[in-house]
Amino acid sequence: MKKLDIEQLDFEKLDGIIPAIVQDAETKAVLMLGFMDKEALNKTIKNKKVTFWSRTKQKLWEKGETSGNTLEVLSIITDCDNDTLLILAKPQGPTCHTGTYSCFEIEKQGGLEFLQQLYDLIVDRKKDLPKNSYTASLFNQGLKKILEKVEEESGEVVQAAKKESKTRLIEESCDLLYHLFILLVQKKISLNDIIQELKHRKK
Repeated sequence: MKKLDIEQLDFEKLDGIIPAIVQDAETKAVLMLGFMDKEALNKTIKNKKVTFWSRTKQKLWEKGETSGNTLEVLSIITDCDNDTLLILAKPQGPTCHTGTYSCFEIEKQGGLEFLQQLYDLIVDRKKDLPKNSYTASLFNQGLKKILEKVEEESGEVVQAAKKESKTRLIEESCDLLYHLFILLVQKKISLNDIIQELKHRKK
C-alpha cells in the first residue's frame, strides 16, 4: 500500500486539484468522488473529516457540514501516479445528498455488511431508548443485566451444540451474537475494533 506524501502529489495535472475517491472503511463500498486542493487535503488530515474543494462554489466545504453526515477519515493513500487519492472513511449517516448510502446507488446490505447494520441498529436503540424495545430495556437495566444475558445465551449455545439439532444451534448462536453486540455497544467497542484485533492475531 502506497503511503501518502503530499509533496509528491501531482496537483498540476488538473490545475491545482486532485480527485479523491472515498471508500467505506468497513464495507469497502465506494461512497463518492470529490476533488481536493492542497488546503482541502491539509484540512482533511488535520480535522480527520473529509473536506473538498467545491468547483462550483469555488471554496472549501466539509462533507456533511450542514447535514451532519460527515466522513470520518481513517486513512489516505495515493495511486501509482500520485494523481488520485483513496480515502478510507467511516460515514456518519448517508453519503449522497439524495439520502442514500452511496452516490453510486450501492446499498449497505447483505453478507457481513448486514452485521454492521445490526450493530448500527443497536447503537440507535441505545441512543433513542424507544418504549417497548427489548434491546432498550437491556440498556436501561445496565451492564449487569447485559452480562447475565450473554452468559445465559453462551450456555444455551453449548447445550445446543451438545444435544440439540443444527437448527437449534443456529438459533442459539444468533441469540448469543445479538446479545454480544449489545455488550459491545454498551462498552463502546466497534465491530472494526474486533476486526482489527483479529487481523492483528492473523499475523
